[in-house]
Amino acid sequence: MSDSGPAGPEPFGEIPFIGELMRMMQGQGNPSHDAPRQIAHSIANDGQAEPNVDPSDRMAVEQLVRVAELQVSATTGIALDKAGPVKVDVVNRSQWADQTISDYRPIFDALSGSLSAGFELPGDLPEDDPMSAMLAGLSKMMAPLMSSMTAGTMVGNLARRALGGYDLPVPRPAENALLIALPNVDAFGDEWSLDRNDLRLWVCLHEVANHAVMSIPHVRDRMDDLLSRHASGFTSDPDRIESKLGDFDLSKGPEALADIQSILGDPDTILGAVRSPEQDALQPDLTALVAAITGYVDHVMDLIGGKLIGSYPMLTEALRRRRVEADKADRFVERILGLELDRAQYERGSAFAAGIVERAGEDGLSRLFAAPENLPTPNEVDAPGLWLARIDLPG
Repeated sequence: MSDSGPAGPEPFGEIPFIGELMRMMQGQGNPSHDAPRQIAHSIANDGQAEPNVDPSDRMAVEQLVRVAELQVSATTGIALDKAGPVKVDVVNRSQWADQTISDYRPIFDALSGSLSAGFELPGDLPEDDPMSAMLAGLSKMMAPLMSSMTAGTMVGNLARRALGGYDLPVPRPAENALLIALPNVDAFGDEWSLDRNDLRLWVCLHEVANHAVMSIPHVRDRMDDLLSRHASGFTSDPDRIESKLGDFDLSKGPEALADIQSILGDPDTILGAVRSPEQDALQPDLTALVAAITGYVDHVMDLIGGKLIGSYPMLTEALRRRRVEADKADRFVERILGLELDRAQYERGSAFAAGIVERAGEDGLSRLFAAPENLPTPNEVDAPGLWLARIDLPG
């Protein structure tokens, strides 16, 4: 991944963040669009090259997606074939990261805008002070740099374990193909001694069921709006950049720049640990919508999977346990996106869907995403009877 030019290889070319910083300090413009991808690839594969998915495996998964598409469409009544069969890309980790960085671009752009305010320096710095001049230059670079670093770090960590494009309930462009990260699917199956074909079908069902919901325009638009508003809502201490970088001695050369990467690679430094009142205000709506979507998808999966997959109970126990076992990197992603994906939230969604079916049957649940005004409020997610009463169904 190192870059070469007329003067030879760059001294920090193997470190994406440092390479970008050096290019900017040399007056070569804004961070390139390749920077997040370089960082993501480095994290996803520990800097190693990886093979493409075998064509025979690709074809086998495509056939499973056709099965899933028919089953989900018949069960939900949501039309998935408006422009032909659902497309699928069976990818490795790097390819998954590339597509995800592109798909999440609006969120990262919103985040970059909110980060910019955190890197504004006080207006009373002495103009003739070399350190002040250095900090002024860094402050202009840091927001786009941090956006690139955050995007690459976040997506790289996701790519290490994502099974599909909807491991997180984040909309992707409606016209895009589904993503199946087959190396991760098969690795998880081998680790848990799960039937490989059953697991692949389970993942395909999960992706198609999520795609069905996220392809509904008003659902996708509402999620996009909430996620973008959350990403743009971070606030930061304007003195933070000075306090973090003010004692650096650039005469230390590479060591000083490595120190910068170490400090700015800390998620708490990126976020400034400052949550805005605007984010607090929209959080209930965001978590309620996520609960409704995940609860609905889990219910659809149970209806289909129990009849279609022999080892469905075992697979479901393993996969639903996996999604709530978060490490520090997962929690970082959740904080960036404003998602609360712990066990309590998934159980909240499941209880909501079950409560609707208990009171109004499958026909009642089918009304959930039928119109924008049918999306539940936070209170209604915790009391399905209230939702049923509001949309004029007996509860």
